[in-house]
Amino acid sequence: MADCTCKCSLPQGASFGGAPADPARRQWLLATSALGGAALTVTAIPFVASLLPSARARAAGAPVEVDIGKLAPGELLTVEWRGKPVWILRRTPAMLASLKAAEPMLADPVSAHSNQPAYARNPWRSRNQEVVVLVGICTHLGCSPSEKFAAGAVSGLGPDWPGGFLCPCHGSTFDLAGRVFRNKPAPTNLDVPLYRYLAETRLLIGADEQEKG
Repeated sequence: MADCTCKCSLPQGASFGGAPADPARRQWLLATSALGGAALTVTAIPFVASLLPSARARAAGAPVEVDIGKLAPGELLTVEWRGKPVWILRRTPAMLASLKAAEPMLADPVSAHSNQPAYARNPWRSRNQEVVVLVGICTHLGCSPSEKFAAGAVSGLGPDWPGGFLCPCHGSTFDLAGRVFRNKPAPTNLDVPLYRYLAETRLLIGADEQEKG
């Protein structure tokens, strides 16, 4: 048998698959592959960004600074924190005197079963006697009480009423420290949020020394 001495080679421009190897087509494939990867990267960026909390969402839980320098005695200021109304009341001497008078009518006068930081577990439920900070939401079903600061029958709550707050939904009443009266639907006193003084007339609602904002 004669030895095959021929040298086999592929014709120029041919490939092993039988299709002609087109340099232009090869460059087009490489280019589209690169563009596809870039598009995937671009579309991934908005998706990842959508998983991050928005500025508004972050602000919803952030502490709130409040200037109380213009808050006169007897006035109530309402601010929003975490979507809740927070009351800041500057009590008059008569309002402070009413706290002691109300104690025999209260369900939890010493705030033993209520939600407040340790510095608010006192008869006036605040860092100082004059200014009280309360979450303005009834602890029964979440309605917002209204102010009934006038004492006595003028308030419409009877001659013994010392002044405080009335929940319009189911009739729960609270004194001027947010303590609930006996035999009312609300199970506990109004909540006191974390807060601290940044200056004599400036409060930070939502954080204190242990949980700084």
